[in-house]
Amino acid sequence: MGEWELEGLASSVSRPVLVGRLLELDAAGGVTSAHVRAGARLAGVHPRTVWRWVEAARSEGRVERRRRARFELSEQAWEVLAQAGGTVSVLYRHLEECGNGDAGVSLASVYRAVQRELAAGRELPDRAVVRRARAERENRQALADLAVAGVGTGTPSASAVAGPVELTPAVREAALVAEAPGVVLPVGAQAVRTASVRAVAEAVGQAMAAGGTACVFGDAGRGKTVALRMALSDPPVGWGVSWVQVPVRPSVPELRRAVFEALVLPGRFPHRLAEADERIVGALDEARVLVVDEAQRLPVPCLEYLQSLWDHPQARMALVLCGAGSERAVGRVPQLASRVCAWQEVGRLAPGEVAATVSAFHPLWAGVAGGEVAWIDQSCTHGVFRTWAALTTHLQNALLTVPDATVDRALLHRLFRRLSPPA
Repeated sequence: MGEWELEGLASSVSRPVLVGRLLELDAAGGVTSAHVRAGARLAGVHPRTVWRWVEAARSEGRVERRRRARFELSEQAWEVLAQAGGTVSVLYRHLEECGNGDAGVSLASVYRAVQRELAAGRELPDRAVVRRARAERENRQALADLAVAGVGTGTPSASAVAGPVELTPAVREAALVAEAPGVVLPVGAQAVRTASVRAVAEAVGQAMAAGGTACVFGDAGRGKTVALRMALSDPPVGWGVSWVQVPVRPSVPELRRAVFEALVLPGRFPHRLAEADERIVGALDEARVLVVDEAQRLPVPCLEYLQSLWDHPQARMALVLCGAGSERAVGRVPQLASRVCAWQEVGRLAPGEVAATVSAFHPLWAGVAGGEVAWIDQSCTHGVFRTWAALTTHLQNALLTVPDATVDRALLHRLFRRLSPPA
């Protein structure tokens, strides 16, 4: 047993009580060493510690322990950690090299901050996913730079069938849809209001009017996310729209955090789940459309969690579940499926609307004869909107990078092979 440890008495007196009593004795006639030693025994600390407490109370008026500022991870630091594959030492070296306010933090503090974030349900993105997303952003920017250069310098792309043109206000407005997460459109393209888009807008409107749930489904590449973005680009007055980014096979804590971030709530994500749910439900008190894209990734417990939010008496929300196979995922939860007031499938482009749709989609196709467009659709794209977008990107890149490129069936056949896996 140490000199200042007494069994049964250690830590029996709190610091504020002990310091307050010593200050009273000091005001009455002075504090002696005997007072301090006795108080140290009762508090289970060394007498020098008690003297420091008294001095802090005299000089600063503080009887409690000074609260230290806790190191927290910024979004940029979390992205660095994701790119490093979760290696905390790499993040620590990055913070040291930055020379900003985090330069003096210890490695142990960085470890503790990462552990707090993970325990709170924050997901560390896969390194390959982060790198792929960064590569896609760089590729889109490179294509955009090439397109702008082609218009200004009079390269062969300007004299091709229908080279890149200056964006009109309508195209710039549609670019808001194209830049949204989950939507990748070629440079110069604009979203087109097809029959599927109108049907999705009607289904979402029914869900909003009834305060219910809508399920938008269909095979991959049909344009479900684009249709939803267009349908919700201008919501009715008083309605907000929140898009939940769903990770692959998330747990309920991970989905809870994704909903919290989608609602753009102030402050950091609470570590107590009850507090997080309370703040989420409080935000859903206002009329809001909660859109969950890639809903087929959600396991049953996560779907039940979304149902619990929708069922809350305080919530005023319309829930939209979207994704290829989302109807099968929702069907695994009969209680949630029974609450769906609108099931909307997004199908292929009908043969009769392909020519008009792709001509409005991108100026590259504006001067192409309808028969040629029909041949391309029968040979390669098969009414799949995503395949048309990919073919447009390849054709645009070929016109920008190959001198004196000519659009003919030989070029298109070569591009077709890039759009399908080998047999």
